[in-house]
Amino acid sequence: MKKIAVIGFFSKKEKRIGGQEIKTRTISKALSSTFYHKNIIEIDTENWKKCPLKIFAELVRASCLCRNIIILPAQNGISVFSCFFSAVKKIFFNKIHYVVIGGWLSEFLKDKPGLEKKLKKFDGIYVETNTMKNALEARGFANIFVVPNCKELAVLKKDELVYPIDEPYALCTFSRVMKEKGIEDAVNAVKAVNEKCGRTVYTLDIYGQVDAGQVEWFENLKATFPEYVRYRGLVEFSGSVEVLKNYFALLFPTLFYTEGIPGTIIDAYAAGIPVVSARWQSFSDVVDDGMTGIGYEFGKFEDLVSILSDIAENPQKLNGLKENCIKKAERFLPATALKVLFEKMA
Repeated sequence: MKKIAVIGFFSKKEKRIGGQEIKTRTISKALSSTFYHKNIIEIDTENWKKCPLKIFAELVRASCLCRNIIILPAQNGISVFSCFFSAVKKIFFNKIHYVVIGGWLSEFLKDKPGLEKKLKKFDGIYVETNTMKNALEARGFANIFVVPNCKELAVLKKDELVYPIDEPYALCTFSRVMKEKGIEDAVNAVKAVNEKCGRTVYTLDIYGQVDAGQVEWFENLKATFPEYVRYRGLVEFSGSVEVLKNYFALLFPTLFYTEGIPGTIIDAYAAGIPVVSARWQSFSDVVDDGMTGIGYEFGKFEDLVSILSDIAENPQKLNGLKENCIKKAERFLPATALKVLFEKMA
């Protein structure tokens, strides 16, 4: 078969472990396993503005060699890539596949008719949720396919599940550490419940890479931490399940309404821990409310506090969801999630 190009933010130099780079690496690894690694060409767009000619040469080479080209740009790159690959497609007759990271595309296109026109000519646009698919089809797209976010994780078996039964119940966040992920809400909600109860009902551990532009904010927030709130740093991609399995629940109080399928929730499901989450736009595509987690109205901090207070009175409300979580995790393994994309490689 002809080669397949995967063009995205691999972050091979800095080796970051955020959602964009993990998804790019996961897809490329799965392609290598299915279509043989020598048939896969990886182009890392990390810091592409510092070496545009080098990247341009790599893109031209890939266009000559590859029938199928998979691109995974973020908002800053999609306009550039759409122009380049619209032209390439006319010359080399490649099949262009755009894998979307997150849930922002429909809103992003509202004042960009030129970009929208180019994207409608791609062979496939692969979005994470049905919510995103419906929104784009309402804009006239006919090339939209649902490919959930996925991770290659060792999902726990039923007999490996951990059931916390005593206070304090250990909660965690497991995402990029930034205001927009609701980290401050998580901290303040735990503090509010503990202060209301007059004891340490919950502890909170915060994992993740601190956003480079928000270091000062987080240092100021850390200065307010009581002893039951801790920053635990980074966890290697392969170690997420082992770390998370001992927690009572994952908090996901995101302030990003256009989240797609957050990788942190996939990690939680694989570890058999339910989610307490804000209901972002695609919440129902990811969380089965009352089955794999509990949702609260987006942006309503007081609702988060109320839910945590209720759970403190009845912890079985979450412990009873654990088996549902590991069942749900199977949907987000690459072998299942990427079937639609792989079928388009013919």
